[in-house]
Amino acid sequence: MVDKLENGKISDDCKRHFKAINDTLYILNGKWRVMIIACLASGKKRYLELQRIVEGIGPKMLSKELNKLELNGLITRSALETKPVTVEYELTEYARSLKPLTDEMAVWGKQHRDKVIKDMTAK
Repeated sequence: MVDKLENGKISDDCKRHFKAINDTLYILNGKWRVMIIACLASGKKRYLELQRIVEGIGPKMLSKELNKLELNGLITRSALETKPVTVEYELTEYARSLKPLTDEMAVWGKQHRDKVIKDMTAK
């Protein structure tokens, strides 16, 4: 990305870079979507499994977020012919490309938590 001003204006490369980030944030927006994606990165999950793993999410919010992820082509929903009906969710092949991003977020989050704890204990 070119990060400099051209004639007092932000370069087109810089604008495209920030637009791409904005597009990503639009899809992954919210408190829960990245967590759901990270959870499904390890394989298919049933609705109640997701609700148990993604701590703090309510049933209405989970349904809403799963619908949005499905509409954006990031997950598939499969209803199994069982009694009662069992529903499973799985990442699409396309969504699997987000795994490196969620892995890096986890690494950074751990480093940040360790830093904050270290800084707090140093005082």
